[in-house]
Amino acid sequence: MTSQNMDRFPPVGHIPTVADVERIAALSDPVIRNLQITQCYHELASVLPGRTGLNANWCTFATWASKQAGQTIRKEDLRRALERMFTTAPATVHATQEVVASLPRFGAGPNTQKTQSLAWKVLNPIDAIQHSSEAVSRGNKKVFEEIGREFARFYTTCLNDAAYDAEKISHFCDALRPGDPPEGQRYLRQAFTRYYQAFFESDAKKGAELLLLANIEIGFHEQTRLQPEIAEALQVSLVDPAQLTRLLVGAFFPFLGWPVSLVLTIRRRLRGPSPLELAIGKLVAEAQGQVRHLITEYMMTIGLPGGEALRLGQDLRVEYPAPLQQITLSDLRSLLDQVDPTPDSPRQSGALDWSNLPERLHFIVDFFRSYQQTQDLFRSPFTPAQAESLKAGRLPRGPL
Repeated sequence: MTSQNMDRFPPVGHIPTVADVERIAALSDPVIRNLQITQCYHELASVLPGRTGLNANWCTFATWASKQAGQTIRKEDLRRALERMFTTAPATVHATQEVVASLPRFGAGPNTQKTQSLAWKVLNPIDAIQHSSEAVSRGNKKVFEEIGREFARFYTTCLNDAAYDAEKISHFCDALRPGDPPEGQRYLRQAFTRYYQAFFESDAKKGAELLLLANIEIGFHEQTRLQPEIAEALQVSLVDPAQLTRLLVGAFFPFLGWPVSLVLTIRRRLRGPSPLELAIGKLVAEAQGQVRHLITEYMMTIGLPGGEALRLGQDLRVEYPAPLQQITLSDLRSLLDQVDPTPDSPRQSGALDWSNLPERLHFIVDFFRSYQQTQDLFRSPFTPAQAESLKAGRLPRGPL
């Protein structure tokens, strides 16, 4: 890009180094680590505009994705939201009423509220929430310690070059593994080469297309690498229905729990599951579906500056910026043809199943393209006071 762009976007005061990235990735506290990752992504993102002008880079988007991941990692309000959903959603209320209706057959008559309260305690979705939190935290760390490190290394190696140096960028890429993800880093090699080319590209449209191509290539690598952690985070497992049946029977029939369980076992072998067991199975299935839905909702929302919240299951409703409405770069066109089933349109971009890699990539590609020149994305994710606390290793005050 031109020196005029470099003047518009002066370099940030501190450019994170490889040592900074390694230090943050090594933190044992998942909450502090996530917050410092988010801040470091912001600092890494703020560097490139000095060379490429007003175009978001992969770290720009990673800043807000990491900030959103922090909500799941911190389990903010998840348990209260789940309990509220469990006790008010028509499906679980109806399933609980079916459990209550089957209990008088054994001489008990508890009400729906008591049964619901006991079932909630036994189901204990906090384990599922913790499981999801740990998976998201591992993914957050996994991506940062690989890709964040390469951005820091790229800046140290190439950021201040006044002229294109083919040997230098080739040497930088030699440290990246050949082959496709998840193990190979071919797409990272290509992406950093595009970023470097964009440093010296005077045509604004071509520069924007080079940056979009690089962002998508890193996104493709990142999402392929994250597939196990995303699938695990969305895999919800609650108590087995048979276990819940035994616990409820023991609670409602404290002096007859063992004989009643024996009757249920004999009946199941002779005539199949009892109405009580069928009702409890339905209740567990409904509760499990709600836990998955809420965790998915947290994972499939990304908060942007200014209070905007993108629902990743819904189509994007913004237009592409003018330089990216028509694609002329052949490599970019070729990659879009592979990963975007609705070319040159954000329609049908919503990902109904976030664990489905092609659906996820379709949304991300259109997200990158639609928001590439949104200047608000370069805003800090934290207040100056919060950033200062993070630098000192303390949990900041206020909304995060």
